[in-house]
Amino acid sequence: MLSRLVISNYALIDELSVSFGTGLNIVTGETGAGKSILLGALSLILGARAEGSSLRDPSRKCVVEGYFDLSRRELEPFFTENDLDFDPMSILRREITPSGKSRAFINDTPVNLQVLRELSLRLVDIHSQHQNLELNTRQFQLQVVDAVAGSTQELKNYSESYLAFSEASQKLSALRELAARSRADLDYFTFQFHQLEEARLSAGEQEALEEEQMRLTHAEEIRGALEWVTDLLTGDQSPVVARLREASQRMAKIVPYLKGTAELQQRLQSAQIELSDLASETRHLAGNTDIDPRRLSEVGDRLDLIYSLQQKHQLRSVEELLAFQTELEKRIGAITGYDEEIATLEKETARLEKNRQEAAACLSARRRKILPYIEERVTALLRQLAMPHARFILEMETSPAFTPAGTDMIQFLFSANRDVPPAEISKIASGGEISRVMLALKSLVSGSRMLSTIIFDEIDAGISGETALKMGLILKQLSADLQIINITHLPQIAGKGDHHFRVFKADTSSGTFTSILKLNDNERVEELARMVGGDKPTESARRTAEEMMK
Repeated sequence: MLSRLVISNYALIDELSVSFGTGLNIVTGETGAGKSILLGALSLILGARAEGSSLRDPSRKCVVEGYFDLSRRELEPFFTENDLDFDPMSILRREITPSGKSRAFINDTPVNLQVLRELSLRLVDIHSQHQNLELNTRQFQLQVVDAVAGSTQELKNYSESYLAFSEASQKLSALRELAARSRADLDYFTFQFHQLEEARLSAGEQEALEEEQMRLTHAEEIRGALEWVTDLLTGDQSPVVARLREASQRMAKIVPYLKGTAELQQRLQSAQIELSDLASETRHLAGNTDIDPRRLSEVGDRLDLIYSLQQKHQLRSVEELLAFQTELEKRIGAITGYDEEIATLEKETARLEKNRQEAAACLSARRRKILPYIEERVTALLRQLAMPHARFILEMETSPAFTPAGTDMIQFLFSANRDVPPAEISKIASGGEISRVMLALKSLVSGSRMLSTIIFDEIDAGISGETALKMGLILKQLSADLQIINITHLPQIAGKGDHHFRVFKADTSSGTFTSILKLNDNERVEELARMVGGDKPTESARRTAEEMMK
């Protein structure tokens, strides 16, 4: 339960601390005193959106803390799952900095807002007047049925199967679309691949061809130079090799007579041998240098083909063309493999569709089974609330389409009069009747959700007199199993409280502040008398207040 609420620097609240008790906690106060401000602050630790404009003093941060007694709740697994320290008296805290930044804590451990919201939703439910409008929505009506039915596991199973089918279906659609687009490109890819395949390219080919083309283009110049060098070295007219041989022989003759000439003779002999080898190589190269116009044309054509392929595909080398050819082959293989992949995914999607149908049917069965119980319990509570002829009926239809919540459509039908057939609740119920229906539904939902605290914000709108008294009795009964915090303007309901708090505004030299005070018995009598007889209650109003408290 909510043991204590501490608020600092929020709206009209400077510093406020209030401790709530078990059972029925009543909160009263004049219109505009700030009761809604209390709920606004409390909603922050329940995960509501934080507004920087809600800071009373823009230079200080706003802090809201809720102390919750979890000793009777089995929430240790939640704390373990979220790596939090469990404490039977746990503190949920929300801070808003002057810059508007929001931070959340559970037992002083920083958490994201989603974790704070998940925990708080297991602890507190706030019913405000705008929820009376939600009663008319199909979504809310379905949520009520699920809450009472306890269909959490069925909803989880269906949600998982629904998401799995949706993902597979989207993937299948995307794959079919991709396959369709790819098939349109298949002919083009195949043409490009065959063109490259027919070219029979090989790595290093371009460089070799360019070198050969250069050689063939300058063949006459090359052969003429080689022949001239050969003729110089070994030709008929004063060949250099023959002259060097003669020089070596002449030098050999004087070696015995002149010291040091042996080395010169050897050097001449080495030069003659080297030039002889050089002449042999130039002769060989000259002999192998052919002037071949046809081969030159073939090489040019081959290079033209390579250059045109490079220009077409905007690539710079044969190696890049070969890599592109391999990539085309992979693309063609992938396109032709789409049919097999699509067939496999179609089978999987069909299987998931069957799972979704089975999960939806299981969920529907769980919901349908609980409908008579809800009708019976709500009708019984409405008759306790001075509606002896009330009828509350739930119609359940099957939607033609699967939705995230299943295939069921729930509609609440209501009638307060014997001779009026039940109709859609939004079209037939008055404000006071809707308040009573909501109280009946909340009593069912709160018990099924195992909440520890439920807060009613003027659920008694539109009712008065004996009906208000009976509503107070039902709230009192409901508070036997969980903590109720009820904001009310009706003394008949306020008189049933176990604890009574009054919200008020105080004007000081530094401004107007909202505060809250827990009333003792005498103060309660005065507050109830004020609610009965106005700001200046009479003795008669006080006696009435005392009777209400009894």
